[in-house]
Amino acid sequence: MRSTAPQTFCSVYGPVRSWRYGQSLGIDPIGEVSTCSFNCVYCQLGEIEHQQTDRQIFISTAQIEADLQSFAPWDVDIVTLSGSGEPTLALNLGDILATVKRVTGKPAGVLTNGSLLYDPIVRAELAIADRVAVKVDGIGVEQLRRINRPLSEMNQTDFWASLQKFRQHYSGQLAIQTMLLSPWNDRDQAIYTALMYALKPDEIHLNTPTRPKPLHHPLDSRSNHPLDSIPYLARLLKPVHADVLEAFADRIQATIGIPVRYPQPV
Repeated sequence: MRSTAPQTFCSVYGPVRSWRYGQSLGIDPIGEVSTCSFNCVYCQLGEIEHQQTDRQIFISTAQIEADLQSFAPWDVDIVTLSGSGEPTLALNLGDILATVKRVTGKPAGVLTNGSLLYDPIVRAELAIADRVAVKVDGIGVEQLRRINRPLSEMNQTDFWASLQKFRQHYSGQLAIQTMLLSPWNDRDQAIYTALMYALKPDEIHLNTPTRPKPLHHPLDSRSNHPLDSIPYLARLLKPVHADVLEAFADRIQATIGIPVRYPQPV
């Protein structure tokens, strides 16, 4: 295990403008070294510096509470846990969420890849959040291996069972976020739509790589930057056309009636 990040690191950043949640204040429970169970090919953090599936305390809840104070009065729509990796790896996830809600009085959200949802403790802690978005970037093992590059092979049956358990007991707003690197064929769209019908999330977020991938891991990558003023070296990824997102969204909504959101071209 690596040591806790030094006190010079600020665990709170932003606010950033989110097309999903409005004005969002970011909480980074992971620290300066990007750490995740995945190493997604499109990750806005760059190549993940450390992959693991074991939970630990990276940043103390006390430090996060202290860092929040300089951002008062928290004039935002939501406070979102994401930052430098997979937030459910933080062993103090539940304490962080409870503290954020108590201190700020704002809704708390978590962006997660769902890889630890098999753990009932993770599911219980995650349920403290008002909003949870779970990453589902494909419907097959090979697709997920190619896009998400997980540390260990994901058992699709176990993953969906764990996600269903979370859905059944979670009273907050659940979103499924799916990154499209290329258009999906008719079969894959149909399978995905059937899976979403069975899961019944509150909404679906279809996305495509609009943010560049850094060549290294700068903390600045936690925030949004205009493409013409990115303060670090990065390479642009090719997004799918907005019409592709719109057509897939229309199909999902027409077939199963679940609201779908996607970034609008600017």
